[in-house]
Amino acid sequence: MKRFMRMLRFVFVAFLLVFVLPAAVSAGLWLVGDHPRSWRAADWTSAHLLPPASELREPALYILAARTGGLKGAVSEHSWIVMKEAGRQSYERFDKAGWGEPIKTNNWAPDARWYSNEPYVVAEFHGEAAETLIPRVKAAIAAYPYSHRGDYQIFPGPNSNSFVAYVMRRVPGLGAFLPPAAVGRDYPVDGSLFALDTERGELRLSFWGYAGLAVGRDVGFEINILGLVAGFDPFDLKLKVPAFGTVG
Repeated sequence: MKRFMRMLRFVFVAFLLVFVLPAAVSAGLWLVGDHPRSWRAADWTSAHLLPPASELREPALYILAARTGGLKGAVSEHSWIVMKEAGRQSYERFDKAGWGEPIKTNNWAPDARWYSNEPYVVAEFHGEAAETLIPRVKAAIAAYPYSHRGDYQIFPGPNSNSFVAYVMRRVPGLGAFLPPAAVGRDYPVDGSLFALDTERGELRLSFWGYAGLAVGRDVGFEINILGLVAGFDPFDLKLKVPAFGTVG
């Protein structure tokens, strides 16, 4: 019994140090930072991160992310998909949001700030690679099962990151992952609590999005508890710190 209690105490302390402490520090830093008080006061204009579509002669595909608004921004990011097909003079942007029809098309500039937070590129593809991937991405977007009113749930999902993660995993050859701070990316959209991705060399376990485990060639080792991800990538020597994301 004593050994069990010591083990239980160790697990509890480890949970506090690994998950709760980083989240609390991030929340404290967020609270003392300068952030808009509402979506009306936020800056939603282009960050001029992407080149003008009219200047791109080749097709392009981007996955972007930025910190979200409110206190959620202390621990989570919002992600979206941007593409430009060959011959088009404009980008197409796809987001999932919690109001109206969940899948939003071109509601914001392709590289717009999200609640005043600067976006960054998670993954990008150009030329022949983008030309091959774009039809597959569009097909995955069309097949997303939670694309109707009332389908959005902030936590554990399906939310904006669940949508983008679903598309990324469903498209062969895309070979990219959402960052650890994209809360909701590990929600099992297809309802499967066990997934083995042979193409990516990845094994995932999920307890309905509330907790999970991932081991793989590219993802390294991750533990997900209440949307917060901790782990490490032994190949790239990177740590994954809850609320902060990848360090290294």
